[in-house]
Amino acid sequence: MPTGGALAMQPDFDAFFADYVAAYNRSLGDSVDDAAIRGCFADSFIAAGPQGVMTGNNDETFSDTLRKGYAFYKSIGTRSMAVEGVEVTGIDPMHFLARVSYRAAYDKDGEEIVIPFSVSYLLQYREDRLRIFAFIAGDEMAIYRRYGLVADDA
Repeated sequence: MPTGGALAMQPDFDAFFADYVAAYNRSLGDSVDDAAIRGCFADSFIAAGPQGVMTGNNDETFSDTLRKGYAFYKSIGTRSMAVEGVEVTGIDPMHFLARVSYRAAYDKDGEEIVIPFSVSYLLQYREDRLRIFAFIAGDEMAIYRRYGLVADDA
């Protein structure tokens, strides 16, 4: 349950991230569900990680980035992702910090590898919808190298 300012009706964070993960898992199939994924993001957003901070727009360029990203995920054997938990802190009545714990499954040489990880999101609730306007992710490439999913020089 979020802390901070009260809304007349609290957003359903569990349902939001369940829908987000469902779109992620569909995107590991024949085509990327970029419409569903883009529907989770604000018109503009910020991404932060080991490579620095970048801004993005929720447009066709983002769709292209998603298609390239999922091609990469499939190439390293990504099979599925599941939400393990969602911890939410209210910032004010419209803004929230959500730390989401995930579990991702990969196929490496016929063997399943399961990797836990987490991502922090800043969300805005307007017009009865949650939207991601920022996310902070760890060094996924280092994790992939550690599990042998990508070469050490990747």
